Parts: sequence; structure tokens; C-alpha cells
Amino acid sequence: MINSNFAIAVDNLTFRWNSQTNVLNSCNLKVPKGEFWMLLGNNGCGKSTLLRLLAGLLTADSGTIKTDAPLGFVFQNPDHQLVMPTVAADIAFGLVQEKLNLLQVQYRVKEALTAVNLLELERRPIYALSGGQKQRIAIAGAIARHCPVLLLDEPTALLDPDTQIELVILVQKLVRERGITALWVTHRLEELHYADGYFLLKEGQVIRQGNPEELFVN
Repeated sequence: MINSNFAIAVDNLTFRWNSQTNVLNSCNLKVPKGEFWMLLGNNGCGKSTLLRLLAGLLTADSGTIKTDAPLGFVFQNPDHQLVMPTVAADIAFGLVQEKLNLLQVQYRVKEALTAVNLLELERRPIYALSGGQKQRIAIAGAIARHCPVLLLDEPTALLDPDTQIELVILVQKLVRERGITALWVTHRLEELHYADGYFLLKEGQVIRQGNPEELFVN
């Protein structure tokens, strides 16, 4: 864990796909522990790449990344990460490495589903879930693992407007009640009303950050 007030700390981070294509250029950001921050920027500015670097799915060319661990990652399309046939089985699958006994696994699964208000769907097949429910199950998987940091890559992109707001309110609630830290990539300005702070990324660098409400001042 980071020995500071920050759950995520990125310093001078650089990443390139090849010698001609820099995606991140000396990028710096810090997310305070127990807060909900959003990452903004045009397509191609490096938002998703940055989240994948934080999650260890990519390796930086230079710079440092420090995060509280373990990390939870929620993809834009939940079908890319839900792999088991039922809700309970999928959440339990993420606990395999922790070598818990059956009762401990069952408790973690119920605890996580209760946190995302889906306990009644414990035995539901994954294919029978709506898009919003699938995203909640992806979040529940991170809660079951007791992840202190949650990374969300445009989790509302495939959802209808009402479900979008329900999901962002849920994450805000989890941050406040469970003390986790969340970094959420979005293109939707209305979602910023629920965040504690924002970063604006342009050409691979954070060019602005602060209180989201300042973006709505005329």
C-alpha cells in the first residue's frame, strides 16, 4: 500500500505503442484515499491506456505507479470480464487465489451482492442479466476481493440514461460507505456531479484538475 494520503500516485509516466506514437507523456496524477475521481479527455488522449497501466495490464516505458492493492477493474463491456455461468460463481471465481474455505467464499459473495443491491440474483445466469446488472456484478467482484481501489473504464457507455445514473450513484455510495477509492473514465459531463474531483487529460498529460463543479460555472 502507498504510505501517504493517496491511493493512486502516478509520477512522470510515459508510454508509447511504438517509437512514433506516444500515448502518455510525463503524466502525473494523485487520487486521494477514499475519494471518487473522474478522468476526462477526448478520444485517443490516453485515458483507457492509463487505467490499464494502473491495473498492470500494460507496462510503462518510464515513470512510476504506486497504488493500494488489490485493484478492481470494471471494463466498458462487462461481457469481457464475466466468465462463469452464474452470478455467485463469477464472484467466487475471483476469490480462488485467496484460498478461502467454502463458508468464507459464500460470505464474501453475499456481502458483495448486498453492497450492490443484487443479493436476490445470486443464482441468476449471467446471460439473463441486463447491462446495468452485469456492471454491478463486475463491481461486486472487486468488493468481494476487498479491493481498496476501483478502476472503471467508461462503465456506463453501453447503458441507457437511467441505468447510467444509477451506476454512478452506486459507486459514489460505495466510496462513501466503504472507504474505497474510485477512478472513473467518462465522456458524460452529467456524471461529474457525483465525483469528488476530476482530471482532464490531453495528449497524454493531465492539463487540469480540481472540483468538478467548477466545470459547470458559466
